[in-house]
Amino acid sequence: MTNPGAEADARLVLSTESIQYGIGILNAIQNDSKSSKKSLKDVVTENEFEKRLLGDVIPPSDIGVTFDDIGALENVKDTLKELVMLPLQRPELFCKGQLTKPCKGILLFGPPGTGKTMLAKAVATEAGANFINISMSSITSKWFGEGEKYVKAVFSLASKIAPSVIFVDEVDSMLGRRENPGEHEAMRKMKNEFMVNWDGLRTKDTERVLVLAATNRPFDLDEAVIRRLPRRLMVNLPDAANRAKILRVILAKEDLSPGVDLDSVASMTDGYSGSDLKNLCVTAAHRPIREILEKEKKDREAALAEGRPPPALSGSADIRPLNMEDFKFAHDRVCASVSSESINMTELLQWNELYGEGGSRRKKSLSYFM
Repeated sequence: MTNPGAEADARLVLSTESIQYGIGILNAIQNDSKSSKKSLKDVVTENEFEKRLLGDVIPPSDIGVTFDDIGALENVKDTLKELVMLPLQRPELFCKGQLTKPCKGILLFGPPGTGKTMLAKAVATEAGANFINISMSSITSKWFGEGEKYVKAVFSLASKIAPSVIFVDEVDSMLGRRENPGEHEAMRKMKNEFMVNWDGLRTKDTERVLVLAATNRPFDLDEAVIRRLPRRLMVNLPDAANRAKILRVILAKEDLSPGVDLDSVASMTDGYSGSDLKNLCVTAAHRPIREILEKEKKDREAALAEGRPPPALSGSADIRPLNMEDFKFAHDRVCASVSSESINMTELLQWNELYGEGGSRRKKSLSYFM
C-alpha cells in the first residue's frame, strides 16, 4: 500500500515467494473444484442397481435452490439449519456424548403447494450434500425381488457419496400402512427392506446420510416409518405477513410500477399457498403481454385497411411494468387450491397436535379413525 506522498507511477513489488504461494492457493482451489465435479463419476458401483441410481443423483451445485429463494417459513428453515447444516459446519460441537449426533430422518408435512420440495432442495444445496430423489419408478421392477435390491442400493450408494440427502416425495405412496388389505406382497417386502437398511444392523451412526420425506397425508404413514422420522415439521399455509415475504421473493426480478403495494396483494390472497401466489404472479405478468398483442393486432388491421405496410413488432422494452390492476385481474382468475376448512386440513392440524413439532400431544382420536 502506497502513502499519499508516493509518486504516481510507483509500482507494487512482489517477491518470488509471494507469487509462488499465491499460485499454490489457486491450484488448490482449482483442484478442489475439479475433484468435486468428478466425485460422482469416480464412485465405484458394486452392481447394476447402484449404477442405474447414480445417474439420478444431483450434486448440490446443480440443484440451484437456496433458503433465500424461499420466502417465509422462517421457523422451519431455522430448525432445518440446526438439524442438518450446523452439525456439518461445526462438527466439534456435536462430538461429545452420544445424544447430539446428526438427525437421520426428517418429515415435512402440510397442504400441497407450501414449499416442502423446495425446502428439501435448499437443505441439500446449503449442506453441500448430494441429492438422491427416490420415487416408485426408480426402485420398482417387474422382476420379483429386484425392488428390495434397488432399495438396498439406494442406501449403499448414499453412504458412498455422503454427505447425501435421500429425498422421498409423497412418502405416503411408498411407505404407507403395511396392514392395507389390498397391498401386494412384493410392496410389503420392499417397505420392510427400506426400514431395515434405514435403521437396521448395518446402519452406522457416523454416516452423514439424511432421509428427508415429504407428504400431504402423514396420517397414512406406517407407524414404523413415523418412528424413524423423529423430527416432524408442519409446513402450513402462510399468513398475510409471510405471503408478503413470498411475493417479494417471487417478484424480486420483475419490473413493478411504484403504485404496487405487495402488503395489499397479500391481504387479498387469504388462504393462498406459495404455489398459488406464484400462479397469481404469472397470470398478472401475462396481462401486459396480452395488451401488446391486442394493440399489434389492431395496428396491423388498420395498416392493411389503409394500404400501409404493417408496423414493426414490439420487443421486451415495450412491455410496461406490472401495476395493481394486473394483480386484481389475476386475483379474479386464480383462486386458492387448498381450503383452510377442508377435511384434509383438519386432519393435518390434528396429526400435528399429536405427532408434529410443537403439538400439545392431546390424546384425542383423529377424525379418519371415527
